[in-house]
Amino acid sequence: MTYTLVATVSFQEEIRKSRFAVWAAPVQNAQDAAAFIAAHSDPAATHNCWAWKVGQAYRFNDDGEPTGTAGKPILQAIEGQQLDEVAVLVVRWFGGIKLGTGGLVRAYGGAAAQCLRAAEKIEQVEKTRVGCAVSFSDMALVQSRLAGYGAVVVAETFNAQGVNWQLDMPVEQLAVFTAEFANLTRGQGRLDVMTDPS
Repeated sequence: MTYTLVATVSFQEEIRKSRFAVWAAPVQNAQDAAAFIAAHSDPAATHNCWAWKVGQAYRFNDDGEPTGTAGKPILQAIEGQQLDEVAVLVVRWFGGIKLGTGGLVRAYGGAAAQCLRAAEKIEQVEKTRVGCAVSFSDMALVQSRLAGYGAVVVAETFNAQGVNWQLDMPVEQLAVFTAEFANLTRGQGRLDVMTDPS
């Protein structure tokens, strides 16, 4: 079971005269993560270290700290709390006292973990991508039922017969929706399970 964050959250602490500020946010993809990191980084800070994880994809950056002492501990904090689709940025303003490699790992990983622990989380629902073709006469009726199944239209195209939708839908709703869809369209509509959108 995995979770993601409800909203952006922040945390600050001072460790041996160095100030650490942490921001964490839900992200959908690598572009979201990069935009979030760019928006919250401080060019005047000593280091802007970060990590993000979206499904099987992840990245981390030590931003000048010794290799493996910042980005990786931040990523481990994300994974340690069963989080996905999350980006975390830890900004450090050096206070004059060196922490050593072990101290840096504890500082970056610990600050990230404390920020994430304080964040409001929601359970992620496994979704599937469904192609859906509906005639104009059935379009309004089918569309009115989508929200009840947690289905979201992610693409819409029209042709002479009607509409083609791409839907993201919770996997657990698919069988029930398929049966109702057949009834609503009197067997005339078409549903195709395409891919897992994650």
